[in-house]
Amino acid sequence: MQWTMVTVIGNDRPGIVARVSAALFEHGCHLGEASMMRLGGNFTIMLMVGHDGDASEVEAILVPVTGPLGLRLHVDRIEGHLHDHLVPDVRVTVFGADRAGIVAQVTGLLAEAGLNILDLESDVGGSEQAPIYVMHIEGTVGEGLERLRTALAGLADTGIDIRVEPIETLIG
Repeated sequence: MQWTMVTVIGNDRPGIVARVSAALFEHGCHLGEASMMRLGGNFTIMLMVGHDGDASEVEAILVPVTGPLGLRLHVDRIEGHLHDHLVPDVRVTVFGADRAGIVAQVTGLLAEAGLNILDLESDVGGSEQAPIYVMHIEGTVGEGLERLRTALAGLADTGIDIRVEPIETLIG
């Protein structure tokens, strides 16, 4: 079986997930890991699809679904590393006035401090006159929480509030 990464983007409406997943099922595809969410009135899917054919065959299966819905489709061949999960051990929460560069600044400092980001979600809250940027980041830190806290400490002077918390995972 070959694995592809399918990306679908378009205006949000009911039935996108149902129609995409049904088309893949009807053609014998296997679904792997997925991320599907609404962002600013748009809906996006990132989905690992296993199929005996190549990426162009997966694309051919989906074009009859995505085209009429006005969705943009992108399909790439990937290696399917299922069951190869990293478990996050740290959560970083960021609140600050929305401004250009906030994501680059924060994630750059986190990378320098050794954080491997596994998941990042962001949102813009507040109002149009006073927007607040919010990020929730989970990842693995090889060099300790204090190194993260130290790397981020200077951001408090710029009006960015950052919380770094360990994630306690019980397995078994």
